[in-house]
Amino acid sequence: MVFVFFFETKIMPEGPSIRILRELLDPFTGDTVMKASAIAKGIDAKCLEGQKITAFKTWGKNLLICFPEFTIRIHLMMFGMYRVNEHRDKPAKLGLYFDDGEINFYACVVELLERPLDELYDWQADVMNPHWSTAKAIKKLRAKPEMLACDALMDQHIFAGVGNIIKNEALFRARVHPESKVGDMPPAKLKQLIAEAVHYSFDFLKWKKAGILKRHWEAYDKKTCPRDHVALHEEVLGKSKRRTFYCDVCQKLYA
Repeated sequence: MVFVFFFETKIMPEGPSIRILRELLDPFTGDTVMKASAIAKGIDAKCLEGQKITAFKTWGKNLLICFPEFTIRIHLMMFGMYRVNEHRDKPAKLGLYFDDGEINFYACVVELLERPLDELYDWQADVMNPHWSTAKAIKKLRAKPEMLACDALMDQHIFAGVGNIIKNEALFRARVHPESKVGDMPPAKLKQLIAEAVHYSFDFLKWKKAGILKRHWEAYDKKTCPRDHVALHEEVLGKSKRRTFYCDVCQKLYA
């Protein structure tokens, strides 16, 4: 393998970014770890040596490196980064070295999972997974009628993979005010919001690969509403306390 790739950001990676990482690492599937290093708590690097990678999977914002008897979970958090076929001067949280390449992860969560992934993850909750279930999402939302729309979209048990960019853009596309209560939204509008979260995730993936994601932001980190040409509000809203951009002209408050 001759490709070299690295990733650094101050924006928390969202599901589509982790899908891109998985695709980048797929060529290592079937390779045996010849050497490993780890400074992550609870990870014994020696136990990884001689192990064959059976698959790379994702669930939401989590990268899953699958071995025959266990899985390594990687979450890049806010400041995580990785290097493929190169490394930084500082020790990696986890480094995997092969005959023809290496993978290094920094400033991230590394966890060893021994239980089967089907017991740990609801694949129907991942907005980019083929098994995604809109019906299941609606059922979970109806069970929490007082939840704000901005919090609902950030709930990884309902919308695994949705982060702050997707949240803002889905709310804007659906014309829903971020402080709308889930229980007060008409069923058709709730379904539209869910659909926009899924659709924007795949648009995010396409634009991220093309290096033009920011060109397509309509609400996130913007000053003016492109529909009404009025100033967008920027506030820290919801239990997640994340930056939220919205237009109080075209985004209706359901409450």
